[in-house]
Amino acid sequence: MNTSKLWTAQFTAIVIMAFLFFLCLQLLTAGFPAFITDIKNNPAQGGLMTTVFMVSAIAIRPFVPSLMQKMDNKKLSLISLGFIAVSVALSFGQDSLVLLLLLRIFHGIGFGIITTIFSTMATNIIPAHRLGEGIGYYGMATSVGTSLGPMLALALLQVFSFNLLIVLSVGLTLLTLLLNLFIKDPRKPAKKMATIQKGHFREHAFDRHAFTPAILTAFFSITLGGVVSFLRELGKEAGLGATISLFFLVLTIVMVVIRPFSGRIYDRFGHKFIIYPAVISGIIGLTLLAVTQNTMTLLIAAVFYGLAYGTVAPTLQALAVSAVPKEKQGTANAMYFSSMDLGMALGSSGLGLLAAYTSYHFIYGFSVVFLVGLLLAYTLIFVLKKKPEDRFVKTSEEIGY
Repeated sequence: MNTSKLWTAQFTAIVIMAFLFFLCLQLLTAGFPAFITDIKNNPAQGGLMTTVFMVSAIAIRPFVPSLMQKMDNKKLSLISLGFIAVSVALSFGQDSLVLLLLLRIFHGIGFGIITTIFSTMATNIIPAHRLGEGIGYYGMATSVGTSLGPMLALALLQVFSFNLLIVLSVGLTLLTLLLNLFIKDPRKPAKKMATIQKGHFREHAFDRHAFTPAILTAFFSITLGGVVSFLRELGKEAGLGATISLFFLVLTIVMVVIRPFSGRIYDRFGHKFIIYPAVISGIIGLTLLAVTQNTMTLLIAAVFYGLAYGTVAPTLQALAVSAVPKEKQGTANAMYFSSMDLGMALGSSGLGLLAAYTSYHFIYGFSVVFLVGLLLAYTLIFVLKKKPEDRFVKTSEEIGY
């Protein structure tokens, strides 16, 4: 067996599974708020559908590592995928807010478990000396699924009912489950497992050095929560119709194009050369959304926001991981993803509540405040003040940028 080969059948299956799973969940992340907003005429309740999903994912994620130590990863992922498929299927034909919120909690629990397991499976399969390259491709699959999901959801809702999204999501989940049957779960050495189990829960759940990049991530993902949850309503307000879904197509293309270049810039020049232009690009994108009244402005906004999303998020993840010693990189990654989910939850609920009293154009203009805050905090902490944890900084290739 060639241990240096990256694109084995196992790794290819993992990448496809990650894409399908994120596509499935993001279909519902965009679809649920739009559906609830339509039938209840209340954007705050629509945003709540995303909030409970993200909060439940955040709540379960710290417990997943210990769960993975007690169960075979493949078996645990199959059970979790089956649980998600059933809970999504139960949403078919429902219009009860309480029931749908309960089901979204179940979706979020499954999401928190599966994302942790899939990333661990990918790490186990990737050859050690090609870890950065392999994780890069894995991350690309999740990013493309995340971007295409809302686009597909909004396009389908223009023609079909919300129930079609439920059927499609169940089908994608079952397809992911089918592919998962062919994945082998390499066992961890017993000695290593014993070492992990001896550690205290807090040691594996939190590291203060990764805290600042994680908080900055939440600032950015608050704006992302608004973009994913309420862009359809912005399209209605601006009279853009079905063309609103093109925003996510352009966003995806820009992210796929920019990410390899941003990684090289990070390696050569450092994070300052990425964060400043990227965040400013995000501010321009949100400002254009706040004033958009035609498709051209919408697509230009997608380009600018796509540049920001494709570079800010992975750069902050790189900062979080590089701020800790090697044995704590898993903790840093978990904190990063939890902060991303937390920001999405706050953005969906908070901006939805604000939209109920103002307008959808207004909330995107208001979102600029969070990116300005991110830029100011970043400048104060990482530029004007030298951080002691810089001794751990590694290149993006080393940490899987």
